[in-house]
Amino acid sequence: MAERVIAACDGASKGNPGPAGWGWVIADEAGLPARWEAGPLGTATNNVAELTALERLLTTVDADVPLEVRMDSQYAMKAVTTWLPGWKRKGWKTSAGKPVANQELVVRIDALLQGRDVDFQYVPAHQVDGDPLNDFADRAASQAATAQEAAGSEYDSPAPPPSAAPARAGTARRASGAAKSSAIKSSGASKRRGSGSSARTLKAKFPGRCRCGRAYTAGETIAKNPQGWGHPACRVGAGESGE
Repeated sequence: MAERVIAACDGASKGNPGPAGWGWVIADEAGLPARWEAGPLGTATNNVAELTALERLLTTVDADVPLEVRMDSQYAMKAVTTWLPGWKRKGWKTSAGKPVANQELVVRIDALLQGRDVDFQYVPAHQVDGDPLNDFADRAASQAATAQEAAGSEYDSPAPPPSAAPARAGTARRASGAAKSSAIKSSGASKRRGSGSSARTLKAKFPGRCRCGRAYTAGETIAKNPQGWGHPACRVGAGESGE
């Protein structure tokens, strides 16, 4: 039997829905990116981009090769493992009786999974010292979403750029001082407005991605949203439903 292939896939949408892209990467024996591909989707949601990335990966890897897929999308992973059997039994309806979102994609992925040895591994997104393959796939998908152009090792494309360049020491000290000053001003304004925690904002210590699909940089003002930290304007947001 062929040795298990280790891979990761991810999707991105700049606006959710908005300009979207997908990406996958396959590791070499040392666990480093060996083959990768990314492509544009026009306007689509994060969930469509995540599922498309998985479909493209499964299409690329031979069906008789054992595969480990690392993903940071619980929706995409559960859609094709946990929720899929129930959707089939209910005639492609959710537990609430609604039509399954992205059904055509899920059906195609289900067909690609038949008779295959695929091990899905969830990895948290945007973590310091997180999974390097997932980070690579995320950056490739984000680049494809922004540029709306295909890229990959077969195109002799350079590796997708880092999410954000680390700040130099002097810049970091200035940013820290500015953040402290801003925090003091923000605290005073908060006291004048009242003690409502939903209005609290702060400067991001690390780059990350809002649940809307758009990235934020270190030092950028972010707010606590229902799904996590992100853009203040996205404080009231909604995503696609699950099962």
